[in-house]
Amino acid sequence: MTVMRNPLRADRRSGSSQDSTSDLRVRFIDVARRFDTEKSVFTAVEHIDLAVAQGEIVTLVGPSGCGKSTLLNMAAGLMPASEGVVEYDGRRVQGVNTQVGYVTQKDLLLPWRTVEYNVGLALEIQKVPKAERRERVTRVLELVGLGGFADRYPSQLSGGMLKRASLAQTLVYEPTTILMDEPFGALDAQLRLALQQELLSICGAYGTTIIFVTHDLEEAILLADRVVVFGKSPGRIVHVEPVNFERPRDLTKLRSLDEFRQVWDELWERLAQQLQETGVA
Repeated sequence: MTVMRNPLRADRRSGSSQDSTSDLRVRFIDVARRFDTEKSVFTAVEHIDLAVAQGEIVTLVGPSGCGKSTLLNMAAGLMPASEGVVEYDGRRVQGVNTQVGYVTQKDLLLPWRTVEYNVGLALEIQKVPKAERRERVTRVLELVGLGGFADRYPSQLSGGMLKRASLAQTLVYEPTTILMDEPFGALDAQLRLALQQELLSICGAYGTTIIFVTHDLEEAILLADRVVVFGKSPGRIVHVEPVNFERPRDLTKLRSLDEFRQVWDELWERLAQQLQETGVA
């Protein structure tokens, strides 16, 4: 496996809001988010400048409580920025952003519906015709390796299958961007690696943009075109590291490369400093 720089992303590795907007999906411009409490105002993130290109995979790492999930929620339009601007495809995000999919740690499968009808629920709500709905659900189940499990109920699925079904729920309505908040955190190492590899294959085939929150530094590097390191609360971006490994990636081989270890060491040094400041390390 060789290291190869991607010229498409070479001018936006800093995450600056000054990057060209011609191929951007998500853009945070001097964004802050505050929450009012009974006694005070809590600032989750501040001075966030980050631009994510179409087809790019950006992973977010940092201490717990530094606002990584808050950033996803603002991109999804689930909460507004207190300051600054969040843009999607060059337009300000105002209200729920229907162009993005959101995958969390906890699956949202309804126990009384089969896999097929769980995955097709969003299309059903959108009143997509039944024939088209079934065709799209069938296609996406095959894509995530659940082609033979359409009639199963969630209680009949393994943990990995539940994650695949949750991913299918998102892919079926064909979002241009997927926001992922520690989706593989509860899985064992072998299953996590398999799903990481599958996610890269799917997104490589469809050119999907991904913003992925994780506490696993190895996972962050394996998946990313760029790893964004957040500092302690209130969250700020303290470092952006380009990950210049060619695609498609064989994740098992990638982990054994000296270049991978060099990136890991660089990022761990920066992350450990933030953890020390929070009293964790």
